[in-house]
Amino acid sequence: MYDVVIVGGGPVGMGLAIELGQRNVSVCVIERYPEPQPIPKGQNLTQRTTEHFFFWNCEAELRAARPTPRDAGIGGMTCYGKLLTEYHYDWLNRALVRDYYYTANERLPQYATEAVLRKRAGEIAAIDIRYGWTCTGAEQDEDGVTVHAATRDESASDTVRGRYAVGCDGSRSTLREAAGITQTLSDHDRLMALLVFRSTELHDLLERYPGKAFFNVLNPELEGYWQFFGRVDQGTTWFFHAPVPPGTTKDNFDFAGMLHAVVGQEFEVEFEYIGFWDLRFAIAERYRNGRVFVAGDAAHSHPPYGGYGINTGFEDARNLGWKLAARLQGWGGEALLDSYDLERRPVFASTADDFIARFIEEDRAFLATYSPEKDREEFERHWFRRNEGADEVAAFEPNYECSPIVSGPAGGVCSARGTHLHKARAGHHLSPATLESGTNVYECLGQGFTLLTFGGCDADAEEIRAEAERQNLPLDLISQSATGPYEARHVLVRPDNFVAWAGDEGKDGARSLVRAAALGDGGG
Repeated sequence: MYDVVIVGGGPVGMGLAIELGQRNVSVCVIERYPEPQPIPKGQNLTQRTTEHFFFWNCEAELRAARPTPRDAGIGGMTCYGKLLTEYHYDWLNRALVRDYYYTANERLPQYATEAVLRKRAGEIAAIDIRYGWTCTGAEQDEDGVTVHAATRDESASDTVRGRYAVGCDGSRSTLREAAGITQTLSDHDRLMALLVFRSTELHDLLERYPGKAFFNVLNPELEGYWQFFGRVDQGTTWFFHAPVPPGTTKDNFDFAGMLHAVVGQEFEVEFEYIGFWDLRFAIAERYRNGRVFVAGDAAHSHPPYGGYGINTGFEDARNLGWKLAARLQGWGGEALLDSYDLERRPVFASTADDFIARFIEEDRAFLATYSPEKDREEFERHWFRRNEGADEVAAFEPNYECSPIVSGPAGGVCSARGTHLHKARAGHHLSPATLESGTNVYECLGQGFTLLTFGGCDADAEEIRAEAERQNLPLDLISQSATGPYEARHVLVRPDNFVAWAGDEGKDGARSLVRAAALGDGGG
């Protein structure tokens, strides 16, 4: 019996496998495709996501897999009406929050990211990967989960047993359905086309926008829905997605004409792929049912607006991974596993409502109100002020303030919306900092909890350490005599780099450590 069976070996499933495998948790991954599928989606990786790759020991490989030159730039731009326009502004500029994360953001196609993860997973002895197999059903009992699988050509079948199972098998998750986990759907009733095409001429046209790798075009006729271009490589290959009329097929629509209209000029184009998807939001009504969990698109899905999807899935993997390991290794309780849903589900709901849906609504309202044809001066005054706060980056700060396993503020909520600060706050991501030794704190964080102590408060730190020893909790101590950068004498950091507690009293830290592990009867 494996400790965990993961159904779906895409980026989220493979990331979760690595998170678990590095903790010596035995994992079986069931993945239908022998090779990553060459569709260039999920390209914008945030600074937080590249932190995951740092801890998964494959950040350098991720950087090396980027198909565009290092000096090409990976920024974004929003344009009015057409791509070749005088009305545009910088958009999704992640450099604005660079100082709050240990690593820089990155951009590469999802299939390249998957290849890096597959290679890293293959290096870990605890991970068994079965490529070319699909889940056909599953059932659970009090001791574990039995997953039924078959080869894609149905020539062979097998059963795999795990103490827990996690569905990372996409929006049509077989494991989610087998576990009886239902979804809430919010359908925008829009058919979207995804095009992949080659055009060096478009590259030449867009040299006027140096450092830009993706472009969001706001057409007033589309009522806030985007027409979106992205580079796949430097100079040749692109992807594009946009709304198309109901009933559109590969054969009954002029896709080249649509591209020319959106760009504002004709250019040569050679199509490599034409596909379709439905614009909708979906969220599982719970992320756990007994011994079965869901993560990534199996738990939530939304339009690919703003690069939130793949990054949200990776955070699911980090959050769930350490909690499953804690439970299996005997130092985490059932309440710790329950906290996965309590933390991650509200964050996705906030991402969908406070960012993606709000962007669509705000764009729709702006386009209905202002236009250069009606009143150029009024349009320009509001257009060039639209993104002054860069809310899509500056305010996107997922946090778990109301989680039962952090010592958060009274009245706090778990949300994707927050404020980036260097101050350590319970439920928030730990900001990087250079210690008096000259080492960044991120290079010192362990696989368990880490207690940062500043100002020589060793007696308080000893009280917290002794409590960890009594409870058999993994705890690393980092102490320095100088005052720290976090506005607290002690900072208790969770295995996923979120702050469990920040304060000045040792007894409070000891209680918070027990709370953060959500101690139960131990074992799985």
